[in-house]
Amino acid sequence: MLLNPPLSLYVHLPWCVRKCPYCDFNSHAIKGDLPEAEYAAALLRDLQQDLPRVQGRHLQSVFFGGGTPSLFRPETIALILDETRRYLPLIDAAEITLEANPGTVERGRFAEYRAAGVTRLSIGVQSFNTLHLQILGRIHSAEEASIAAEEAHASGLDNFNLDLMYGLPQQTLEQALVDVRSAIALAPAHLSHYQLTLEPNTLFHAHPPSLPDDEVIWQMQLACQALLCNHGFNQYEISAYARNGRKCRHNLNYWRYGDYLGIGAGAHSKLSDLQHGRILRLWKVKQPATYLRTAGTVQGIGTITDVAEADRIFEFMLNRLRLYEGFSAADFELATHLPYARVQASLEQAQTLKLMQMTEGRWQPTPTGYTYLNDLQARFLPEASAPTTLKLRPTVRA
Repeated sequence: MLLNPPLSLYVHLPWCVRKCPYCDFNSHAIKGDLPEAEYAAALLRDLQQDLPRVQGRHLQSVFFGGGTPSLFRPETIALILDETRRYLPLIDAAEITLEANPGTVERGRFAEYRAAGVTRLSIGVQSFNTLHLQILGRIHSAEEASIAAEEAHASGLDNFNLDLMYGLPQQTLEQALVDVRSAIALAPAHLSHYQLTLEPNTLFHAHPPSLPDDEVIWQMQLACQALLCNHGFNQYEISAYARNGRKCRHNLNYWRYGDYLGIGAGAHSKLSDLQHGRILRLWKVKQPATYLRTAGTVQGIGTITDVAEADRIFEFMLNRLRLYEGFSAADFELATHLPYARVQASLEQAQTLKLMQMTEGRWQPTPTGYTYLNDLQARFLPEASAPTTLKLRPTVRA
């Protein structure tokens, strides 16, 4: 009997104070007044339109992402959550995350977000170095980042993540380590540590800054991994570290190839349709102005597509191989609705190449497989002929 995988809700709030030069998300600098009430109403129309696709299911997590969700008042976040519960029940102790920029949080505001129903914060710090913050276009200072963490603790929201980047323009190995030490000193429950990449359609891609060479970046990654491990942060995904019991359940659902419903401008959904044996992907129109006009109507949906079986295999491996927990045959079948036999030979071939290993019934990349994860994932591309030799190209860990 087929079962639905867990279901999460992603709520996209697309506005920010200023667009960062490295950011390729659907985010837009505020021009004029923030249309907060109008956008909240559009989100709820959007949610109601999607309900038939998820009827009878429960949400295990909600994530307010952006943009800068902390630009929205706690009262608005409470309204969205209260109305969501009317339509889609949340499991007991559901994880509800709000992204926050240290430069937009007023003193005492985190306590109000907690009262609104938020249980977890993700604070975009990126660096504690003044020069690097300026280069990255961030609107906050290192002091404001520290104050935000102190506010989180004081509000009772001690389950918070700090985002950090490395491989920054003009950054040295020691500066990368100082950033991690500074973050650890603020006692977060979770830390995301990822390499700066120059994404298309960003200012940095059009005008690339000078970055450290690959060997220096590799040393940053190894040294920071070791430092975090030595301070009690367990690496459970290639760019995510958590103290015991504090893994991000929302992101885990993505990486396990679970289902998620996305509402908001440009938000994406991946949903199982067991009745017809399908997995659907759909996305909402991207431009906020268009979304405000069309949310809740057919015109507000960009496309709806079936995920082909071969694509399901690749998408599962693209996500699941990022995790250190491994996966079983049953995990594969639950997430993809396909028989394990579809991938068994490919996994065994990767095992022969010492890229994958099987331990107690669970597949997991070997240390070599994690180092060359891009190559390992590419072996599961649709119609791809798997290479028989290893391309020596280290993974960019984003």
